[in-house]
Amino acid sequence: MGDSLEELDKKYLWHPFTQMKGWMESDEDPLVLDRGEGPYLFDRKGRRYFDGNSSIWTNIHGHAHPKINEAIRLQSEKVSHVSALGFSNEPAIRLAETLAGYFPTGTLDRVFFSDNGSTAIECACKMAVQYRQLAGETERTRFLSFSGAYHGDTVGAASLGGIPTFFERFGGSGYEVDILESIEALEHYENPSRCNAVIIEPLIQGAAGMRKWPEGSLKTLRKWCDDHGALLILDEVMTGFGRTGKLFAHEHEGVIPDFLCLAKGLTGGYLPLAATLTTDRVYEAFLGEYEELKTFFYGHSYCANPLGCAAALASWEIFEREAVLENLPPKIEAFRSALDLWEQEDAAVSEIRSVGLIAGIDIVDPKTGEPLDWRLETGARICREARRFGLLTRPVRDTLTLMPPLCATKQQIVDAVIALRKATVEHFMR
Repeated sequence: MGDSLEELDKKYLWHPFTQMKGWMESDEDPLVLDRGEGPYLFDRKGRRYFDGNSSIWTNIHGHAHPKINEAIRLQSEKVSHVSALGFSNEPAIRLAETLAGYFPTGTLDRVFFSDNGSTAIECACKMAVQYRQLAGETERTRFLSFSGAYHGDTVGAASLGGIPTFFERFGGSGYEVDILESIEALEHYENPSRCNAVIIEPLIQGAAGMRKWPEGSLKTLRKWCDDHGALLILDEVMTGFGRTGKLFAHEHEGVIPDFLCLAKGLTGGYLPLAATLTTDRVYEAFLGEYEELKTFFYGHSYCANPLGCAAALASWEIFEREAVLENLPPKIEAFRSALDLWEQEDAAVSEIRSVGLIAGIDIVDPKTGEPLDWRLETGARICREARRFGLLTRPVRDTLTLMPPLCATKQQIVDAVIALRKATVEHFMR
């Protein structure tokens, strides 16, 4: 008999965002997930878990949705991949039309496909840099972002982030960035004439521990950009596709950006695909004769992959056919009510923040109310404990997170909150 899958995992795999020394030394076997159905995942022993963070914020309509499965199958019988460099394919064309067509004509009219959230951000930033050069605005070299921001792990995207852990080792690489503490800090920014673009996660910051922006922040930011000639980049990699109660988070404040970056839920959480949407104003600056070298020299092998685009089109159709957005308000209300009850009754919870079906739960010492030593990995231990109650999720240090798939029922969502609450109580009773 050969090694088990769990043994092979420890022998060969290197997991993301994981201290592998602890992973290798742990007495616990890696949880090997075998299949999914609706909002549930099953391990190799057949145990069922509610997918409490939508498989790292990606899954929208549940696992093994027949509509998306069928779309992928049908497309694979035609062609699974063709290059977008000098060629095209119908799913990519249809998806670009669908995405651009969602927004008012004359706004986000152009779509550039890539692979993931980081590359969607890289596209927007590189487009912004080259746009300024082509427009003769070479003094506009700086980007503005915000403390607590997370925009991806590639060097350029990471340099925009406001969480030192993800980038401080690589300081000096990436873009010229000024990181502000708040929207209000824009009033005191000294070099608006040098600002190329401002980037923000609208409504709520994810990796910061689900930190909400004050109401009206996007409108204020849009006005500042308009007043000072800066471009606005919205990172909706996490917040897009219904998570906040609307299809896109920026719709809550009626703001249209100059760049919109999408990934994660774009394919319903099935396949890697990202999109960067921008305006004709930006796009037309890149038009010229071949020898002028105005071309946007950027692209990956799997840009506009037909399977991913087919899955995304199917996901979009599910939103319409199953009235996904229309059915969200009672689910959001049930989610909020369950979270409110937990916050009121548990001394281990200092604050709970939620937007739509996104929540962050700050855990503290229940005896003192003081923050926990992050090195104890309390949040991670609670999330592992939650598996005993049929829930899978992942913390941001000592902020527990919940982001159920949109297909989950009210009762399933409430049960997920209860499971995480039980796990928290169990942990501190030991």
